[in-house]
Amino acid sequence: MRSIIDWANSIQIIDRSDELFESDPLYAFALDELLCKEAQLRNTSFCHIWRHPNAFILGQRDSRLPGVADAMDWLNSQGYFPVVRNSGGAAVPLDLGTVNLSLIFPKNTSNNVHFHQDFEKMYTLIRDSLSLTGLSIDKGEVQGAFCPGDYDLSIAGRKFCGIAQRRQLHAYSVQAFIIASGVGAARTKLVRQFYDLSALDAPITDYPQVTDESTASLEELAYLGEDATHIFIDAIKRTLTRAQSQTGTSLSLNYDQLEHAPITLPNSETIRAAANKLRKRYSIS
Repeated sequence: MRSIIDWANSIQIIDRSDELFESDPLYAFALDELLCKEAQLRNTSFCHIWRHPNAFILGQRDSRLPGVADAMDWLNSQGYFPVVRNSGGAAVPLDLGTVNLSLIFPKNTSNNVHFHQDFEKMYTLIRDSLSLTGLSIDKGEVQGAFCPGDYDLSIAGRKFCGIAQRRQLHAYSVQAFIIASGVGAARTKLVRQFYDLSALDAPITDYPQVTDESTASLEELAYLGEDATHIFIDAIKRTLTRAQSQTGTSLSLNYDQLEHAPITLPNSETIRAAANKLRKRYSIS
């Protein structure tokens, strides 16, 4: 994998991590969809950073489990906002200790390569951002983790990050969730309860078999303290801006600065409309 410097120079950083006024978690996924269109039109790239206080994101396979409607009702009763996402992967709970990253790139002849190259970009960014810990960041499926995949990221055998991808005709996004602070086992118990309610008599091969010891937060694994969430977000932004400084660019913006950005980004009304389209397209039947 080439250095971050090779692809970070054109990235515009959109930090929405402290913008928590949108209750609908599909708002962030809809913004990613619209940013893909901007990436293709403007030949630029984005790093979208966001959080949500109480969401439960289902994969499309999860949405076909026999008891999923009752499981979603239960999640609502527990104060979670359940939705089905349009990218790959299985169920993931979101809270303020979980950081979501999207790297969004236009497709062209120089970067339209095998999808593993795209996952490597996210892995390299997260690995380099955590270099301050001195710990080894491993990749490869972690048995017993929720949303398992070949690009699980782990420390000492315990998962803290999962990576998925969404491809459009002329652009694509690589999306990661990073469990930064809090207790990993609290998330695994919630996901296991969801599958207990939703799976019913489905074959065990149809959903992950989640165990508590599989997953932990960066606060637990890297001893970053209670403010691990913001420490990690700052590390991501520093890593990207350091790469940009070596190429003479700097495109880091907070969300409230977007109206002054060199590229006009979609307004909230447009994003909400796109979120409603996603909800209809991926609704539980």
